[in-house]
Amino acid sequence: MLAKILDDQVPNHFKGRWGGLFQLLGRVVLGASGWQIIGKIPNEERVLIIAAPHTSNWDFILGIAALFALNVNIKWLGKHSIFLPGIAWFFKWLGGIPVNRENPSSLIDYVVRTVEKEKGLMIGMAPEGSRKKTSRWKSGFLRIAEQTNSKIVFLSIDAPVKTLKIGEIYTPSGDTNRDIDFVMNYYKQFKGINPEQS
Repeated sequence: MLAKILDDQVPNHFKGRWGGLFQLLGRVVLGASGWQIIGKIPNEERVLIIAAPHTSNWDFILGIAALFALNVNIKWLGKHSIFLPGIAWFFKWLGGIPVNRENPSSLIDYVVRTVEKEKGLMIGMAPEGSRKKTSRWKSGFLRIAEQTNSKIVFLSIDAPVKTLKIGEIYTPSGDTNRDIDFVMNYYKQFKGINPEQS
């Protein structure tokens, strides 16, 4: 069974380089595991996708399957420890950017430079910064969105109904604490694959 993907779910300028085989693979993985993708990526020049709740290593598999199935041009931020010698090239080929949490300013500078090279690019990240349950999320996604002039879009991982939901654009208020509270409260309605970590 193939996951259903609609042509208008991704604007043309966000279309990726993945050929028909990879798109089919993504649809097969999602469909065989019972997952679906609903919603549309907004027609903006740059979009920052924040995905949550991030509670399992399986989230990565779902994310790559969605990347292939939707055929999107996206750079995603991942913990630097997964970019191991010998396989780091593979994750970077998939669009991965290693995150060293001890030097967040250099990461933001790198992301800004990367985005400036391309018109029509999405950035993906998990705002929690960890698969473990955290009481407070980091504000890096707000700074990245501001410095790359990207619109923030919520992607929810809703495991009980096996749905990846692309939400609406969120416009930050400019008050970091208020914005983080809003985003955290928004995602409370969803349960990840390991719900106790949501």
